[in-house]
Amino acid sequence: MKFQLSREVLLGPLQNIIGVVERRQTMPILSNVMLSIDGDTMLLTGTDLEVELQSSTVIVGADPGDITVPGRKLLDICKALPEEAMLEISLDKGRIKIKSGRSRFTLSTLPATEFPTIEDINTTVSFKVPQKALKHLIYRTHFSMAQQDVRFYLNGSLLEIDSGRLRSVATDGHRLALCDAKLSSKINKAEQVIVPRKGILELLRLLAEVDDTCSVALGSNHIRVSMGDITFTSKLIDGRFPDYERVIPSAPEKQLKASREVLRHALVRAAILSNEKYRGVRLSLDENILKIQAHNPEQEEAEEEIEVEYSGEPLEVGFNVVYLMDALGALESEIVSISLSDPNSSCLIQDPDNEDCRYVVMPMRL
Repeated sequence: MKFQLSREVLLGPLQNIIGVVERRQTMPILSNVMLSIDGDTMLLTGTDLEVELQSSTVIVGADPGDITVPGRKLLDICKALPEEAMLEISLDKGRIKIKSGRSRFTLSTLPATEFPTIEDINTTVSFKVPQKALKHLIYRTHFSMAQQDVRFYLNGSLLEIDSGRLRSVATDGHRLALCDAKLSSKINKAEQVIVPRKGILELLRLLAEVDDTCSVALGSNHIRVSMGDITFTSKLIDGRFPDYERVIPSAPEKQLKASREVLRHALVRAAILSNEKYRGVRLSLDENILKIQAHNPEQEEAEEEIEVEYSGEPLEVGFNVVYLMDALGALESEIVSISLSDPNSSCLIQDPDNEDCRYVVMPMRL
């Protein structure tokens, strides 16, 4: 194996896949990335056994072959070299030699035959969706995923495909985020899959804000997303996602409308003096007035008062301020509506003119 290429041609694909490569792994091979050259294409692959990332680049006049090299070290070398530097890379006696100008590096290798790759995922459903639409869908729900919950099916995000609609749902048991996007491609059958947290975060990083479509394939145990020269493959969580429809308030009795930015900034200020552990704030509603109060064990208090559109009965209810701020930060509308029933019921947050994204937050006792 021997080839020449510019620093940028190697750096881009390396940065695409490095998110799943750690320096120290229980299996040494997982610290490596696989370089595969076939014709004029070089394919770089990284994996942590849960998520596999592949990125390809065009390379001319290279000898074909496969080898694995330490991923983070190779990335650090590329970053440290000057822009537009040319690299000459060759395999010699089981080691990779890198020459660039007066710089010389020798890296250890492991055989590509030991590298674990995911081949066929046995696709059951496939469709195309604009990258931007899928990225927005994940961005607007990912923050509600659980972290290391014993209910393992909550440590990820549900992707639900139905005729003409793709839906993302995430919940940690205290709040829920749901977002819909329209699909132009026909789906032959409805499907639900749970993508693990790490896969969701990698997908969010890789998807671009472009209208170019990406191909999504769902298998019995994997999801694969192909976008340009990047292929993302992740294992799925084997479990049953909760019946989230039951959690969404169906007919709340009271509704307030407020400027999203005014409300969010008021919550940010009140949160400064909220209890650092429980992060609770009290919302007191009266005619066209919302009062936000927070206090902490040091007897410190914050109070904010903003004008809202509300004509119902007075109401006091407590919420985790971080959950409210996350939901408001994910919405893009100027006006937001918050629907409530009583101090013991969840609230529903959404754009009053668009129900594509909905957020449910459970109340707190203060």
